[in-house]
Amino acid sequence: MNKEIDIETLAAGVRNGDRRALARAITLVESARADHRTQALAMLDAVGSERQALRIGLSGTPGVGKSTFIESFGLMLTGQGMKVAVLAVDPSSARSGGSILGDKTRMDHLARDPNAFIRPSPSQTELGGVARRTREAVALCEGAGFDVVLIETVGVGQSETVVAHMSDLFVLLLAPAGGDELQGVKRGIMEIADLILVNKADGDLKAQAMRTCADYAGALRLLRKRPQDPPGFPKALTVSALENEGLQAAWAEMRALVDWRRDAGVWDQTRRAQASYWFTEEVRQGMLQLLRDDPDTAARMRRAEAEVRAGTLAPAAGAERVLAALRDAPP
Repeated sequence: MNKEIDIETLAAGVRNGDRRALARAITLVESARADHRTQALAMLDAVGSERQALRIGLSGTPGVGKSTFIESFGLMLTGQGMKVAVLAVDPSSARSGGSILGDKTRMDHLARDPNAFIRPSPSQTELGGVARRTREAVALCEGAGFDVVLIETVGVGQSETVVAHMSDLFVLLLAPAGGDELQGVKRGIMEIADLILVNKADGDLKAQAMRTCADYAGALRLLRKRPQDPPGFPKALTVSALENEGLQAAWAEMRALVDWRRDAGVWDQTRRAQASYWFTEEVRQGMLQLLRDDPDTAARMRRAEAEVRAGTLAPAAGAERVLAALRDAPP
């Protein structure tokens, strides 16, 4: 990204489905440089937002087989003539900030499919299982003409609910024989799941997978019904990504849910709500950056932090001191 960027040419390449242009465009929106941010916004505007893909958020416990599922599921979709993009977010080191970014190597068959595009990205320091700019990467994949965009989050936990603000449906992937299954995932993520897929329903684990699926199906019935769901949703199913079993059934359920939401107006309503959420989030992040860049505020924070470290000032009191100075500052 050190070369001069021709925004119009790059945007045209994205719209024409050029995968190299798409990769460069995603690198641009992920950049933290101020000049790149200005160029990224211009490029996103040039790409436009006329095209829409089905955005599927996917999360799951470690070892559940997310990569295997995505590869099998993606190959099934490309085999039906669809174009599939995979945005895989890898956890970043809290010490170095680095990420392994190994998802592409774990999906080698899908990576070689001409109708598929796989992009691993670092989560950096953000919660939510997705990187801050993943939403813009999704928009670029839509502009490039992909039919389905799979957003694989870092892992599973309460913070993974952020992915619901950038996807049309959310799939939770679980493994059988994981101990106390209903304690494996807490209520927060259960409430946003549209489909729970119990993977590895094959071999010796098949019977256990069926029991786990039944447990979750019963738990889902106890949750309060959501206005964005037709009768019967959310639901739990068993799949085997290794043996390609249950994938067609899962895809049929996804399409049925999406069709219902389109017809009921839920799809457009959700997209508008997501746009509002990300507008507020961008303002919040921008305000935080303005505070970091202000020398007086930065000096106050350093002084307060030194007292907090020394144990002479409570963290909440230190934060209130900085905020009080901001409130009293002249406009």
